[in-house]
Amino acid sequence: MISIITPVLSGEKFIQSCITSVVSQQFPDVEHIIIDGGSTDATVSIMKAYADRYHHIRWMSEKDRGQSDAMNKGITMARGEIIGILNVDDYYEPYTLRRISEEFKMLSEPGLLVGNCNVWGDEGRLLGVNRPSRLRVADLLICDEARSPFPINPSAYFYHRSLHEKIGLYDSEEQYAMDIDFLLRAIPHAHVTYLDEVLGNYRLIRGTKTFDDMQAGRMDARLQQLIRKHQGKLPFYQRIRVLLLRNLYRSRRIIRKVFRKG
Repeated sequence: MISIITPVLSGEKFIQSCITSVVSQQFPDVEHIIIDGGSTDATVSIMKAYADRYHHIRWMSEKDRGQSDAMNKGITMARGEIIGILNVDDYYEPYTLRRISEEFKMLSEPGLLVGNCNVWGDEGRLLGVNRPSRLRVADLLICDEARSPFPINPSAYFYHRSLHEKIGLYDSEEQYAMDIDFLLRAIPHAHVTYLDEVLGNYRLIRGTKTFDDMQAGRMDARLQQLIRKHQGKLPFYQRIRVLLLRNLYRSRRIIRKVFRKG
């Protein structure tokens, strides 16, 4: 079984499309666990109406300590051996769950499967496709988007629930970059596979938490703090390599900007 977990708080704008994204997969062996943090809008009434129609939907609504806490509650409730996180404003490509089910039959446990992700801006504009083909921690910590982009959104990756037995749950103190922290902890302990297919869709639009955090200039500082934390866990020779390559690629980006301006 695949367990899809959706944390939500006052998400009436997107909750219906999130639910129907899973419904439209037409995949019989799935449960959709929606953890609401005590919404005051129509979120609860919408998800309750869908849960009355579709028995694969399970939900709860109570105050929590943030998005990570909600995700951890969902994982604790999950009955499936495969976990997917679907944020309320994101959605899957058609037949994604069937593809995941097929791929996990060949993936050793604990496995982590990462695919591509469409990134959508305002007014339905495709900003790009995230293709995170290099999935070693040392490559990701170099922070070069052109060479080794980070998996940008959990709608495009899935993993065995048993991975949490090795690395623990999501950091309940982290409310913005919890998925990045999770992946950097998970990759060294997982059988990682990259699937060169678009699996998920990520809305990077005004009014969403990530967009607003980026606009306020806080996201980069959070990422740099996480990078320093995980870089310190690397063997010494890998730490030196990461630092050298990061500085090299940063210098190249600066030079390219200078020439473009000139």
